Amino acid sequence: MASYREIAVNGLWKNNPGLVQLLGLCPLLGVSNSMVNALGMGIATALVLAASNAAVALIRRQVTDAVRLPVFVMIIAALTTCIELLMQAFTYELYQILGIFIPLITTNCIILGRAEAFAAKNSVAHASFDGLMMGTGFGLVLLALGSVRELLGTGMLLSNMQLLFGAQAASWQIEVFPHYPGFLLAILPPGAFLVLGLLIAGKNYLDARASERAKAAHVPVEATPSRRVRVTGVIE
Repeated sequence: MASYREIAVNGLWKNNPGLVQLLGLCPLLGVSNSMVNALGMGIATALVLAASNAAVALIRRQVTDAVRLPVFVMIIAALTTCIELLMQAFTYELYQILGIFIPLITTNCIILGRAEAFAAKNSVAHASFDGLMMGTGFGLVLLALGSVRELLGTGMLLSNMQLLFGAQAASWQIEVFPHYPGFLLAILPPGAFLVLGLLIAGKNYLDARASERAKAAHVPVEATPSRRVRVTGVIE
């Protein structure tokens, strides 16, 4: 069984759903045109992922293989409905902006994949932590996309945070580039593909550098070549 540290590193970096597995790309690209949208979607996905993993791990010994996948989908759908109702109650404007992407969490490949690959084979504690780390890793990619696209598209950061955190968050907006004319491509769907590609390339570059450093650290020191000494005369 993997340790909690291994689970965390796996979800946040080594096997990140958005940068390595390339799962859940529909919401990843569809709602990441601003930080508030990305953060709202990331939190919702992480909560469903952690809760569904815990529920699947809890009933894994009572569910037969014949009905395993339908049961998993029903659990995920029920939890997604709960998140949807909570967003309607407390962040209704943000819920309207995210639209169909909230109920589509039910069909997100990340959630069903983790339920089948990890939660169905591990304890409740480990499954819950795995879901939380995978959801956090996915949310961080969403937030990175949203930050870059909002900054390049509007020259601002943290716009409309009151949609998620209430009226007091309206003052959080930061105007990074005053009098910025805007870059429309960044907040359009093609901009999402371009920024995600750059993020994946950056991760691959860092992984390659880390691998090179690790190899260099384990290269054995070359032995000093022996010197040949010519012996003349007779050795008794």
